[in-house]
Amino acid sequence: MAIDIMGGKCVRLTRGDFNSGKIYNDDPVEMARQIEDSGIKYLHLVDLDGARNRRIVNLSILESIASKTNLKIDFGGGVRSSQDVRSLLSAGASQVTGGSVAAVNRKLFLLWLKEFGPDRIILGADGSDKKISSCGWTETSDNDIVNFIKNYQELGVKYVICTDIDKDGMLGGPSTDLYREILATTDINLIASGGITTLQDIEALKETGCEGAIIGKAVYEGKLSLKELGKLC
Repeated sequence: MAIDIMGGKCVRLTRGDFNSGKIYNDDPVEMARQIEDSGIKYLHLVDLDGARNRRIVNLSILESIASKTNLKIDFGGGVRSSQDVRSLLSAGASQVTGGSVAAVNRKLFLLWLKEFGPDRIILGADGSDKKISSCGWTETSDNDIVNFIKNYQELGVKYVICTDIDKDGMLGGPSTDLYREILATTDINLIASGGITTLQDIEALKETGCEGAIIGKAVYEGKLSLKELGKLC
């Protein structure tokens, strides 16, 4: 389950457009408690303010959620240095997702893998039309998303969160074919993100071989319930 934070509130965007932000809950900590109470064990926490400002903004919210729940939290958004990663792990994150750094500063991302280990560092592979995007999805490269993941796996990455930006927030189903292509060429723990709307979507991703799925807007919009998702955990 995902909580995206902007202005201290739980917000969802459509295709990463910051102007499309819709507030669903004023209190991320209370939302995290609801998620935990449903039986869900993992939380994908995104600092949208951090992604936009290229620095961590909502560290205190991570600290509050980590201290008031037992959720296993992966944090992404605005992570730009090794000290950022240390601060996030100290604040209670179990894992840290590096997307923009992996896209634009390969040397630094590989240093994170070496210092913190591949169980703590998740590769964020977000893209549009199968091309990698970075910096809060405001910049798109010519880097093929499948090759991007394959190359990093060969360098030690174990976990990948892959978001199809064109599907994100659209409630139209995930990019199952893309995930199938990724898993056909890599031996990676792949977590799908973007467009997941129904229990059938989740089952299809499981059959494809995805380790997990990140769900946000479908719950906030009432397409799926936390209770339904909790039963799958």
